[in-house]
Amino acid sequence: MQKEMSDDEVRKKWNRRHSQADAAGMPAKVLTENLHLLPLAGNALDLACGRGVNALYLAEKTKLCVDAWDISDVAIDRVQSEAKAKGLTVNAQVKNICLHPPKANSYDVIIVAHFLDRALAPVLIEALCPGGLLFYQTFTQTAVSNEGPSSPSMCLKDNELLELFRPLHVCVYREEGVLGDVEQGWRNLAMLVAKKR
Repeated sequence: MQKEMSDDEVRKKWNRRHSQADAAGMPAKVLTENLHLLPLAGNALDLACGRGVNALYLAEKTKLCVDAWDISDVAIDRVQSEAKAKGLTVNAQVKNICLHPPKANSYDVIIVAHFLDRALAPVLIEALCPGGLLFYQTFTQTAVSNEGPSSPSMCLKDNELLELFRPLHVCVYREEGVLGDVEQGWRNLAMLVAKKR
């Protein structure tokens, strides 16, 4: 059995990764391909935001009030610096989201990309305001390359994202697995946009 990492060990691990990374990367496709589904106003949260590429994208492209949370203070410093350099408003905070998740009915939009904690699924559903949207994208166990986490427990099983967020109304779902020509399409990932009833 693998020993659970302490809060400090997790922070150090992610601080190391974020300090070694060159750029923030590209926004999640679940967000860029479905930007038109976002509300015109409201509160948005980029949960486990890393270097904040999705939060920055939301702040640039929408009129939403954007929060960004991550356990890594290095990542949050980078989000704040990037937002300031671009003249964007992002409320970026260091938070252990497993210990301090969002409160019930607090967000109109929540985006989660490349992070998986199954125990948080009910909390995220509760954190959405009525009519709120969840944008979720992460790695799947059925994959055509080694991209993503090495541990299968950190990747979704087939259709698991649909199961985790069953109470929500599914607006968009994509998970291609190894169907057809694996040299094309959406591989190694699942995406979901779902609305709280």
